[in-house]
Amino acid sequence: VQLVESGGGVVQAGGSLRLSCAASGFAFDDYTIAWFRQAPGKEREPVSCISNNDGTTHYSDSVRGRFTISSDNAKNTAYLQMSDLKPEDTAVYYCAAAVSILLCGVESGPRYWGQGTQVSVSS
Repeated sequence: VQLVESGGGVVQAGGSLRLSCAASGFAFDDYTIAWFRQAPGKEREPVSCISNNDGTTHYSDSVRGRFTISSDNAKNTAYLQMSDLKPEDTAVYYCAAAVSILLCGVESGPRYWGQGTQVSVSS
C-alpha cells in the first residue's frame, strides 16, 4: 500500500498550488481520501475529505471556499486544489485513506497515510 503526495512548494500569499495523492495497493474506489496538515509546533488537523464512493466532500472552516478536493478513480489519484493561499496555510500536507466518509476529520480514522509534502506560503 502506498500513498504518495506531490505538488508542494513555496508560493506567495494569494497564490495557488495543486497537491496530488497517488494511491496504490488497495481498492481506491472504496475509500475516502482525506487531507490533513501539520504546521510547525501544532497538532495535525483535518483539511478536507472526499468519498470515492459517492463524491461526498467535507472541508474545514479554515479552507472552505479556497480549497477544492477532487478524485479521479481511473487514475487512483486524489487532488487538493489550493487557492488564495495564506501564510497560515504553511504546513506539511498529508493524504490518507479511510474506509468511510464518516471518519472524515478523525485523526485515528485513516487506515493508510502518505509521507507528506511541504507547502510554504510567504507573506
